[in-house]
Amino acid sequence: MPILTKEQARALLTKVLSYSKAEQCELNLSGSDSGNVRYARNSVSTSGGISTNSLVVSSAFGKRLGVATINEFDDASLEKVVRRAEELAHLAPENPEFMPFLSQQQYGPDSPTFSEATASMGAKERADAVQASLTQAKDNKLAAAGFLSNSAGFSAMMNSKGLFAYNKSTDVAFNITVRTDDGKGSGYATKGYNDFKKLNTKTDTAIACKKALSSVAAKAIEPGKYTVILEPTAVAVMLENLFFSLDARQADEGRSFMSKPGGKTKVGEQLLDERVNIYSDPWNTELPTSTWAGDGRAQNKVNWIEKGVVKNLYTSRYWAEKTGIKSIPSPDGAIMMGGTKSLEELIKGTEKGILVTRLWYIRPVDPQTLLLTGLTRDGTFYIENGEIKFPIKNFRFNESPVIMLNNLEEMGKSERTVSAESNASYLLPPLKIKDFTFTSLSDAV
Repeated sequence: MPILTKEQARALLTKVLSYSKAEQCELNLSGSDSGNVRYARNSVSTSGGISTNSLVVSSAFGKRLGVATINEFDDASLEKVVRRAEELAHLAPENPEFMPFLSQQQYGPDSPTFSEATASMGAKERADAVQASLTQAKDNKLAAAGFLSNSAGFSAMMNSKGLFAYNKSTDVAFNITVRTDDGKGSGYATKGYNDFKKLNTKTDTAIACKKALSSVAAKAIEPGKYTVILEPTAVAVMLENLFFSLDARQADEGRSFMSKPGGKTKVGEQLLDERVNIYSDPWNTELPTSTWAGDGRAQNKVNWIEKGVVKNLYTSRYWAEKTGIKSIPSPDGAIMMGGTKSLEELIKGTEKGILVTRLWYIRPVDPQTLLLTGLTRDGTFYIENGEIKFPIKNFRFNESPVIMLNNLEEMGKSERTVSAESNASYLLPPLKIKDFTFTSLSDAV
């Protein structure tokens, strides 16, 4: 099934809904076409394309819900999946947290999530982009391993209460690791965009090559507390753990850093440096996202943290109704306002410190304080008198993004980056942080 237009999706879902005999019925339709190239040791190892489509039918009788999924779209199959969802609903126990489906919502103008340049990418465009990457690696006598993918897709939602929502989007993702022949130097870069025209695999690979060549013969220095400069990719894996913890129910039930004794929360309290401002905006041109959430609620611009004060928490519809708080869905992306300096300017203004280009293998230690542990990787460097002096061996760290954002010294310019842990995209600045805690050395490159 090709990518359906808004009207084609509406027509198909209207037909499916006509088969329903449930008290309430909700339909979610999605489809995508994607292509990819994987390479290692400077040679392409696989390439391919994936086409997927899915219809999810949710039928409800009272508080009993049945869900069935299908990827066949002839009339007989469509009616069959509706009947199956109804059968499952009759067999299901009552769900005490079931919420009636929403009526029609106001979603505002379409977000610029779709790029024709990305949707029209084919094997040649992917091959040319990979060739530009491989040429950089070979010219530097380095071994490259990478992955490039692009996709175009749509999602649509309709229910028996009159709700209809539609969005189409594109995505291009690239990551590259390069290593020296002796395995002692490693560099990494990752980028993701809606628009393929913004991707430059040659430039991104050149950055990874520079890190790899510069990280050979790393020296061991003692673990401890250091001033660090975190590149945006490293910032992403730390701050997304904070983003994921802005859930109202977790806070109310005492399960997050936002919890207070007696079932209260820290909303409205100064928790972070006053320069910290984090928000989401579906219409941001650098990080556009859908204008509606998976349960049909409208996505709007939301200020999550203003001047270090947590202003809002996201919540399920059930928890919002139970507690009387504002019903805000979780965002599809997060934006942190930055400063005006480049990464190079942050380094130049640092007397002594460590440049961290990547953090990985992030694991929670204590959800109450958001204490995390993980490792540096793919190029870690010692800074002295505003210059990178030498590469250093990797560290394990124990640090909380809450403490980190209270030890903020400077922020650079925000840029679109990708988390190497979740693959989610964000707009984040490089951060200069004092007293970042490294607990032990790591022999990994």
